Amino acid sequence: MTMPDAPASALFSRDAENYDAPRRRLIPCFDAFYGAALTLIAEGRSAQAIDVLDLGAGTGLFSAMILAQQPVGRLCLLDGSAAMLDQARARFAGLDSIDYRIADMTGADLGGGWDVVVSSLAIHHLPDEAKRGLYRRVRAALKPGGLFVNAEQVAGPTPTADARYARLWLEQIRKLGVPEPEVEKALQRMSYDLCAPVGLQLQWLEEAGFSDVDCSFKAWRFAVLSGRA
Repeated sequence: MTMPDAPASALFSRDAENYDAPRRRLIPCFDAFYGAALTLIAEGRSAQAIDVLDLGAGTGLFSAMILAQQPVGRLCLLDGSAAMLDQARARFAGLDSIDYRIADMTGADLGGGWDVVVSSLAIHHLPDEAKRGLYRRVRAALKPGGLFVNAEQVAGPTPTADARYARLWLEQIRKLGVPEPEVEKALQRMSYDLCAPVGLQLQWLEEAGFSDVDCSFKAWRFAVLSGRA
């Protein structure tokens, strides 16, 4: 996710056409990470279509996984980069029911009545106070009992842990064969990250009024956070 006119916006727009291809190698725990998020969304759901808002949707990668898993009624993809949403439009060509919104998630009208609000590797671009405000607004946008799932990049609880996360990530992606030019592009994008520790974010979700708050998956810097309205 990028915000209009934000310094990182040009980097995400620059990389939009080739953003998805290296995802599995840049997220070493890709299957388990997204699998945990999808399990949460599928848990307790009937065959009835769900209404989904995807914040910082980018190219629509996470939404595509949700669509492949279960019926979806309304689907809104919100992102600050027009180029990223152009890739999403190409991905979902022929699906006319999808709403694409170019907007800054920190101030956008999130609407209401959503069964599920999701975000994937996006909210960590926001300052902490903006994260807290967004969690409150997501809570208000969900139906009673609705679910928020944030598949996120997080900070370590201490500077030592955070340095460990960064070192291990570089070791893992290089072992998976990510070429150095792609590593450099990823590091450029990540230079704008404002990650927060899991413990703080769970606290913020509870303060926003969520129940059943949990971190159901964590592998170093990748974590799946959730809560119910």
